[in-house]
Amino acid sequence: MRNYRYFICYSLIVVFSIVVLVGCRSEQNEAPKTIEAYIKALSEQDANQVSSLSCSEWERSALTEVDSFTAVSAEIKNLTCEQTGQDGDTILVSCTGIIALDYNGEAQQIDLSSRTYIARKEGGEWRMCGYR
Repeated sequence: MRNYRYFICYSLIVVFSIVVLVGCRSEQNEAPKTIEAYIKALSEQDANQVSSLSCSEWERSALTEVDSFTAVSAEIKNLTCEQTGQDGDTILVSCTGIIALDYNGEAQQIDLSSRTYIARKEGGEWRMCGYR
């Protein structure tokens, strides 16, 4: 009977640890998803969505970025983002892929791997806070 109790206690500890680890991992995955959503909203020129995905300090710059896309058609190709670092409460996110732009037949590209995006929690949600 005693071994059975140890087995139950050990099993509960293992299950609890797995739940905590999975929860932490999925929490970290939210920052890259927010950056992906921001990039998609930017390419779609969705100022409301870009604004809601931005932290307060980045919101003005985000809306300026949306304005810069109004004269072009944009298409995202092969977008993937992942966490590449953490600095305190800041998550660093790197992306791959491009935004293909067309301005009156003139093609240009934005290489998304040339930036490291910054994400922070604000109001309980991950937000895009700029890039380096």
